[in-house]
Amino acid sequence: MKIPYLDLTIQQKAIEPQLQDLMQKVLRGGQYILGPEVVECEKRLAEFTGAPYCLTAASGTDALLMGMLARDVKPGDEIIVPAFSFFATAEVIALIGAVPVFVDIEADTYNMDVSKIEAAITPKTRGIVTVSLYGQVADMHEVNQVAKKHNLFVVEDAAQSFGAMYGDKRSCNLSDMGGTSFFPAKPLGCYGDGGAIFCQTEDDYQALTEVRVHGQSGRYHHTRIGYNGRLDTLQCAVLLVKLERYPWEIEQRQRIASLYNSEFKGIESLQTPVLREGRDSVYAQYTLRVKNRDQFQASMAEAGVPTSIHYPKGMHQQPAMAPWAPVEPLTVTETVCEEVISLPLYADMPEDDVAFVVDAVKKVSQA
Repeated sequence: MKIPYLDLTIQQKAIEPQLQDLMQKVLRGGQYILGPEVVECEKRLAEFTGAPYCLTAASGTDALLMGMLARDVKPGDEIIVPAFSFFATAEVIALIGAVPVFVDIEADTYNMDVSKIEAAITPKTRGIVTVSLYGQVADMHEVNQVAKKHNLFVVEDAAQSFGAMYGDKRSCNLSDMGGTSFFPAKPLGCYGDGGAIFCQTEDDYQALTEVRVHGQSGRYHHTRIGYNGRLDTLQCAVLLVKLERYPWEIEQRQRIASLYNSEFKGIESLQTPVLREGRDSVYAQYTLRVKNRDQFQASMAEAGVPTSIHYPKGMHQQPAMAPWAPVEPLTVTETVCEEVISLPLYADMPEDDVAFVVDAVKKVSQA
């Protein structure tokens, strides 16, 4: 027997009637770009997070790029980022000629170590991009305090944490801006690339709106440099249907993760996910740390359980980031990169598959 790492067909079957109805409505209406479903989707997303403003984007990467351009980040400006994330977090900074400044992470949550931020601040620092990795929000209160002290803006990269709680607020409503991804494998995904960016002020919203459509502040009147960052109407229709079901899906993700945690408790060779007090996780990935990862991964594959590694290198170790790599090693990031491994977990995961993963992990860990 072999199980899938992720199976979206189960979810699709559950929502197929609603999907067909709304997508047919879009097709009949003929407004494939910035149609009424886009406006409705942005409204619903903002209501879900509690953020005052939301703008959909062509991808999670575009959402972050829009944030940088809206804040007029220029070549040579420095933006502080955690070293451990998907490449896009730092890529958008380098893409506009700014400088990603890499900071090490916490060994248990894998989010940026706030205690190391101030040492990375220079007169050229303009902002901080913090990542809410694997589904748990980062230390946003502490990050915001540092940013306020030094007059910096903050963007939460919430590509993996959409829907997660931080106290009584949700991810994407915790800083100046929050960008998320709706890539199909994300906790809330569309049927292609997609994303959204959330903000707190009308000024930021207006700037983001202009950036998303080639810097236009009126038809064919371009007041800033932007690009085409729109999300099409059909994808917004998909998100509208999926958003109805999403609170239940978060509960299911958390239930399965809790079961994994309970079953793996006491296995000394595994480090299970750690949640900070006052937070939860939407478990975009359920990620363990193991010392003998190559052997563990091979044994799991032999047992019929696929796994994934998020991520085998810190962003500062990527060849494209060599010009900005720190002189001193980022020891926590570099250690974590050699040990993290993610197990199958998704809302519609069959109970038999969950039990199969648990059994395989126990057998492989005790071998």
